Order: sequence, then structure tokens, then C-alpha cells
Amino acid sequence: MNPAEILRSAWHGVAANPLRSVLTMLGVLISVASVILLLAVGNGSATEIQSQINSLGTTTLTVRATQQGSSSSQGLTTDVADRVAAAGLGHVAKVIPQVSTSQTVSADGTSSDSVSVIGTTADYFTLGTHEVASGSPFTDADDELASKVVVLGQTTATDLFGSARAALGSTIDIDGTAYTVKGIMAAQSSTSTADADSVVIAPLARVQRSFTGFDDISTLTVTATDADSVDAAEGELEVLLDQLLEVSSSSSSASGTQGSSDAGSGSSSRSGSSSSSSSPYQIVNQSSLLKTQAASAQSFTTLLGAVAAISLLVGGIGVTNVMLVSVTERTREIGIRKALGATRGVILAQFLVEAAVLTLGGGLLGVALALIGAHFEINGTQPVVLVWSIPLALDVSVAIGVFFGAYPAARAARMRPIQALRAE
Repeated sequence: MNPAEILRSAWHGVAANPLRSVLTMLGVLISVASVILLLAVGNGSATEIQSQINSLGTTTLTVRATQQGSSSSQGLTTDVADRVAAAGLGHVAKVIPQVSTSQTVSADGTSSDSVSVIGTTADYFTLGTHEVASGSPFTDADDELASKVVVLGQTTATDLFGSARAALGSTIDIDGTAYTVKGIMAAQSSTSTADADSVVIAPLARVQRSFTGFDDISTLTVTATDADSVDAAEGELEVLLDQLLEVSSSSSSASGTQGSSDAGSGSSSRSGSSSSSSSPYQIVNQSSLLKTQAASAQSFTTLLGAVAAISLLVGGIGVTNVMLVSVTERTREIGIRKALGATRGVILAQFLVEAAVLTLGGGLLGVALALIGAHFEINGTQPVVLVWSIPLALDVSVAIGVFFGAYPAARAARMRPIQALRAE
């Protein structure tokens, strides 16, 4: 009996009981679709995390002030930012100071509450993650003159003027002072619940003069010369900030413990006292954070795939059950075929192929269902199907059919013709 005849015979066996075959395929279908979709959800989550972290800039170090100045150490100030920029650190490209406050912004009778107002320098717009979509950013001259000009986020522009285009060249009011809109930011991705597009960006000197004062700043954004220099830049920055903020050696030793505990989150800190709560600054390394998040996402994806794979075993047990029933029902048929000269190998192959056809059919339908499901968000995550998961799922489907169909097929092959023919 050639392979084509074995395949034809197996197909007839599947088609003889369509309802039973469909129900068996359904179990495999659900299993395969679950595996592919759960892997896709995990991969989509990993892709989203990587996109969010990349949006912060993998060559970027963020220095955050964690306290105001004290008798033993000072906090981050404009003077500290200027001295870091003038230090000529070998692996540091730019130093961008920022202050932030929350204000009510209004225009033409429309107002937005709790809008984030950021004061910074013109270098802020040179970061790839802070591009101006329309209009133009403010300049160094605007900062030096404390000009009353702003760049609006997409949400703020839309809330106040209805559209970004209408906002350009218009005037907004912040705390009784009029500001001219020079530009509109490109839409930003957000890593928190806050709307990153609900923002007003103005020259540092103007925000300090109007809202925060000319001393403390909240953040220093430091860019490394390239992605490979981020860790070196972080080391140089820590040494310099320890000197500028007058961090004692004993305090640095105490902060080393704190820095170690923060290593897993991609950040380090230096403390002005033995208490970590008085740390004057914290450095967040986006590159380290990316690696940590990517590893976590990969583990999450693997776990999801392993959990979903258990359902394939359940589907396989269903195949065994159905094939045993099929062998019992076709005992006389097996006896007749053996009496006519069919060998054990032919009978074995027929039932193995029959089981494989059932699971492969379920696998193909499961892949189709998974590809359709991947077009919809699942629990807030857009699935991203892993290309390799499709052929793998089909291969596993066939393997499941062969493995779980082996016992029923062997049972059919071992039947003696005389006993099989006597069966009712």
C-alpha cells in the first residue's frame, strides 16, 4: 500500500464521522490559537515596553533632584548645571537643565487645568524624542532674554484651540501673562498614566522668573556621545556631581549600598548622609532600564507560551480518546483488511496519519483564528505575532497527533484477524 493510498484511507476515516472529527479538531484549534495569541501578547507587551523606553532615549541619562540644598550638601541648581556643562566630560555630549511646575493655561475663554509647564533650554529640542512637529522651537536667545514664547504639546494645543494648526502664532495666558505659541510638539509616547502631550515648554529663564525662582532645578538631562558611552558618562557624571554637591566620602560609601539596591531598576544614587532619604540626586540610566525591561518581557513571553502549551496536551489526550473509539468501532474493518493481506505497518500508518490529519487540520484552523485575533487589542495590548510561532505550532500539532495517536494505532496493528472478524 503506497503513501497516497494510506493518506486516502486516513482521510476517509476522518470524513466518516464529521461531527466527531470537528470536535476533536476544535480542541487542537483552541490550543494552537491560545499558544500563538499568548506568545503574540507577550511579544506585543515587550515591543511596547521597548518602544516606550526607546522614546526616552537610550543614550540619555536623567539626573533627578531628590532634595533641596542643606547645610551638608546642596541640591541641583542652575549653577551646578552650568558647571557640569563646562566641565568638558569626555563621554558627555549635552547637559540640559529643566524645571517644571503645574499651571492653569487658558486661551480665548478656554482653559486647561494642571498642565505641566516645563522650563528648559533650546537643546531640549535636539533630543530625538522631543521633536517639534510644526512651527519652530525657541532659541538660545529666547532663553537669554527670558522671552514669553512657548511650544505646546499636542493635547494642550487641541484642548485650547481645537487643532495644532490653529494654535501656531496664537497667544495663551499663564498666570496672567501672555505667551506667544512658536511651535507644536510631535505626539509623545508615555510610560505612565500622565498625558505626555499635556505640556507647555518655555525658556528656562522665563519659567524660573515667573514661577519657580532662579535657584533650584528639578532635572538634568545628560546625553552621552554614543550608546556605547552611556555607562562611562554615568561614571564621570557621578564623580563630578559628588564634588559639586559636596558629598562626603562617608556619605558616598553609604550611598553605595543604596546604588546597589537600585541597580536592578537602571538607576543609581549618591547620598549626602547615611540616610538614603537625603540623597541629593539620582541618576536614571535608560540603557540599563531597557535591558532590564527587555529581559523581564522575554521571561513573561516564555511563561505565557509554556502555560498555553499545556492546553496542547489536553487536546492530545482528546485525540487519544477519539482514536481509541475509532479503533473499537472499526475492529471488523481491521480484521478484513488484515485477512486480505494488510500488514501491521500499513494499519499502524493508517491510524497514525488519521490522527495527524485531525491535529494538523485543527492546527491550521487555530493559526487562522490566531491571525484574526491578533488584529484586536487584548487587555490593552496589541498582539504582535511571532513569525516562527506559526510553523512551530503546525509542527507541534502534527507531533501531538502522532504521539497521542501512537497507542490507538499500535492497538489496531496488533489485532489478530480472526479475533477482529469475530467482533460484533
